[in-house]
Amino acid sequence: MAGGLATKFPVVSKAYCSLSQTTLMIRKRPRNINGGGFVAMDTSQVVAFAVDGCCVLGVNGECMVKDGNGNSILFISKKQGGVLQAVSFNEQWRGFLMDFEMTSKLVFTLHEAKSWLVMNGSVKIFLEAKENGRSSWDFEVLGSFTDRACTIMDRRGNVVAEVKGEEKIASKEFYSVVVQPGHDQAFVIAVIAILDYINGESTRC
Repeated sequence: MAGGLATKFPVVSKAYCSLSQTTLMIRKRPRNINGGGFVAMDTSQVVAFAVDGCCVLGVNGECMVKDGNGNSILFISKKQGGVLQAVSFNEQWRGFLMDFEMTSKLVFTLHEAKSWLVMNGSVKIFLEAKENGRSSWDFEVLGSFTDRACTIMDRRGNVVAEVKGEEKIASKEFYSVVVQPGHDQAFVIAVIAILDYINGESTRC
């Protein structure tokens, strides 16, 4: 399986993978009412996922991804401090599985380039479930999240998900994420949550 991990691999759980293309509508929550973050709804307007940002959690650099029933799925934390982090060309974010409201396993690490000179300015994501000591990245984010025009790709160049602005809605409070068949929707929402935070939007304090 080495060399094929990044393609249609359930990062969080196969329970969040669909056999068909899935469109999720993202609606940002105002910080001054319910602490910010956002919800992701399916085409029936049912909440599939929700993300609590640091205004809810009370700590900078943290987010929580929950399912439609309010159960915690992933805890996201920005790696803080240390000499190695200070001299690194990347900011690191880590996603942990939640088990009975406790973090249980590191699932992925997202590297945000500090400079456009590094990694062509893209965002790289590394899965922790690697085989044979492989150290290359598994996913990358290309395009502009702030313009609602970016794509999550696997390392083979396959599209995993696309962020698209809603032409009929002249507001960045609403946008859609189209997840391709077989890919983990919870993982995609976690990546969107980090991009939201990096760009100073609803998950950030």
